[in-house]
Amino acid sequence: MENALRAALIEWLRNDPDLATINAIEEEAPLRASAPWLGISASASADWGTKDRPGREVRIALELESRSDEAGGDTTLLAAIERRVLDLPPFHPTFELASIRFLRARSEARENNLRGALLEFRFRIFAVQA
Repeated sequence: MENALRAALIEWLRNDPDLATINAIEEEAPLRASAPWLGISASASADWGTKDRPGREVRIALELESRSDEAGGDTTLLAAIERRVLDLPPFHPTFELASIRFLRARSEARENNLRGALLEFRFRIFAVQA
């Protein structure tokens, strides 16, 4: 279920016109892309099922690398990413979202005017019963 969620999330983010300024939106950090780019930096899952329905709690951290001299230079883009993640539709072919919650964010200055930001979310999902 975790891999299906990761794939659905990346596809959902790629199809947002508000994120069109991002050069690459990938499941991992892209090998060749200039900033800004967005990728899944980490994910982990744990059991969150019920007696009659398998489920997972999945934590996904998204990393945005952008280029700016200003500490708040990527604020608008980060807000758009957060809004889009929280708007992920609940129904998918192999899983159903029970909830999405923003957990934490972290930002840092990097070399060559690059900035890194990490957004972490918790997804609670159920497997679709066949």
